[in-house]
Amino acid sequence: MNTIQPLWSEMPMSVTSKTDVLANEDKGNPFTDIFQSAIDAVKTTDAEKTQMEYLMATGQLDNPSLLTIASTKAQLSVDLMVQLRNKSMEAYNELMRINL
Repeated sequence: MNTIQPLWSEMPMSVTSKTDVLANEDKGNPFTDIFQSAIDAVKTTDAEKTQMEYLMATGQLDNPSLLTIASTKAQLSVDLMVQLRNKSMEAYNELMRINL
């Protein structure tokens, strides 16, 4: 099972020179990595929830609380992805308002 990782583990702590920036570009964009991990978490938790719903519908699920837990995880992962999108859009709009 793929768990949601803290955001600070994905971001570089500091960039000291232009070569560090170029090296970071080769590894991938941190924003892309964060959003991709959020999307992957949504896919994983949704698949888990769907599996639990199937097991519940067919009478194979012994503990119905597992379905509730899977549903909650799926909803939280969607909420996290939406909040990430909203915050990134707010930051982008703020940058666009800066007069140079």
